[in-house]
Amino acid sequence: MTEETKSNSVTLENDVAGEIKIADDVVAAIASLAAQEVDGVGKMNSGIGKTIMGYVGMKAADKGVKVEVSEDIVKAELTINIKYGHSIPEVSRNVQAKVKSAIETMTGLAVADVNIRVSGVDTGAEFVK
Repeated sequence: MTEETKSNSVTLENDVAGEIKIADDVVAAIASLAAQEVDGVGKMNSGIGKTIMGYVGMKAADKGVKVEVSEDIVKAELTINIKYGHSIPEVSRNVQAKVKSAIETMTGLAVADVNIRVSGVDTGAEFVK
């Protein structure tokens, strides 16, 4: 099985029935969903572009995730909040393991890096003035 990068997707060539293409957005969605399954993960954060998309009614499953797929190697960067009372290093390691496993299992691609950026702590309550 050989793989090549083409316009935000990776093509998995299969000798049996043709080719299979996996869009980068699919890999990002897998990473996001896997991260949200980890106990202690709060909100997933995103950039301004995805925030604006949310205002106009478009929802992104890959909120807070950036992936780079080069040939058969995936590098992922996730921006998350940690729920108050949870260990940041422990939750971050669990997210790294879960995301790596999910991407490799579902796509067959190798994951080189899963970088975590903790951007805040979720307290579970809104501040009231």
